[in-house]
Amino acid sequence: MKAMGIFGGVQVMGIICSIIRTKLVAMWIGPVGTGLFALFNNALEMISTGTNLGIRSSSVRDISQAADERDTSLIARMVTVVRKWSLWLGLAGALLTLSLAPVLSQLTFGDTTHIWGFVALSVAVLLQALTNGEYAVLQGTAHLKRLASVTLWGTIVGLAVSVPLFYLLRERSIVPSIIAYAVALAAFAWVFRNREYPAVAMTRSETFDMGKGFVRLGIYMTLGNFAAQLATYAFTAWLNVKAGTAEVGFYQAGYTLINKYTGLILTALGMEYYPRLAKVVHSRLRLRAFISQEINVAITVMAPIVAAFILLRELAVWILYTPEYNVILTFVSWGMVGTVLRTLSWCLAFTILAKGDGKTYLWTEVTSAVINLVLNILFYQWWGLTGLGIAFLVSYLLYTLIVAVVYFKIYRLSVSPASLYNLLWTLAVASAVMVAMETGHTVIAALITVVSTAFAIRQIIALWKR
Repeated sequence: MKAMGIFGGVQVMGIICSIIRTKLVAMWIGPVGTGLFALFNNALEMISTGTNLGIRSSSVRDISQAADERDTSLIARMVTVVRKWSLWLGLAGALLTLSLAPVLSQLTFGDTTHIWGFVALSVAVLLQALTNGEYAVLQGTAHLKRLASVTLWGTIVGLAVSVPLFYLLRERSIVPSIIAYAVALAAFAWVFRNREYPAVAMTRSETFDMGKGFVRLGIYMTLGNFAAQLATYAFTAWLNVKAGTAEVGFYQAGYTLINKYTGLILTALGMEYYPRLAKVVHSRLRLRAFISQEINVAITVMAPIVAAFILLRELAVWILYTPEYNVILTFVSWGMVGTVLRTLSWCLAFTILAKGDGKTYLWTEVTSAVINLVLNILFYQWWGLTGLGIAFLVSYLLYTLIVAVVYFKIYRLSVSPASLYNLLWTLAVASAVMVAMETGHTVIAALITVVSTAFAIRQIIALWKR
């Protein structure tokens, strides 16, 4: 709860900055600008995921376990290893982006007119790798306030630089704004970096040997995350060719509302949850207790957020975009119901990472990515943008079942009955609000939202007292 409080304020500021950015892009550039932003960002995320070898997350496990042993020398060596690996992989990613620029332009836009845009993105790839290394160090050593400060100030400065770019350059501002954001985050990651553990003189062989454990896990994570990013990239590219860049903009707008903004809550919770699980991974009893607790907190917090999002969906679209984007309202409603299942699967899936079970993580993520891509294409062809919201719900239902098999059958763990009751309650609330809004019963939807919020506050107070 304390970690959520720290990052909650940061995430609120991040949401405000994101609202301003997306609103300005929608006003000054339009759906084409939103689509370009999505295409370049998806490409950047795909390349970074493929070249960073997952050490942003995998190394947190090793750092937190070293910190738990209170061995200063071991922590200093681990921090040095993570930073060196981040630099090596960042340089490799930048070179790969430069070499693949013509191919990426052709695959994404069907021509070579955006080669220089992808060339410029190589700078963002390098900076993102260095920033991720500092993020891992701060999270693994439990310096959450510093980590929050990096995100906060990097986001604010990145937006401040992007606003004049949007106004002056219009469509040509998309890539420079992405680079400006990467530069701002990297700069503040350097300012707030953990200096308690100075660099240790280590040979390349020692660095490789000490880092190969989290790199091995990171490779599995990379392959899994890369599959997810590739699926997203493939779908947006397919949608761009089939329906045009404006339709990609509508999809990205809806996906942002469903996934990114609610995902900020999960990110805030995970900053403390993942390292804590890694420290107790060898105790089945403590794992069960921590995971059940996390499900209770996450689901309880998510219930009023999901209900309010569905209730205020039109207002959210009006604030973030323009009335032209109202075509995504039903898409958003279906997706927000799916967010409840996403929250449950998120809590369970962290067990796989805490155990360092790379192979299991890989096959669950690849399977999920394939299911998501297939459902997106099929459901869009059948029901258009609304079908994408249904696809989001169904894909997370299937992913939750997959993760549940791993958690309950393979790991032989369990959760408390209270966690399951909260899940059913939140699903019922989200579904009821969606049906009420779709049938025009706004007052009923508002009443359900108020009741669920009061219930959530009562539950949070009860959890806090425990």
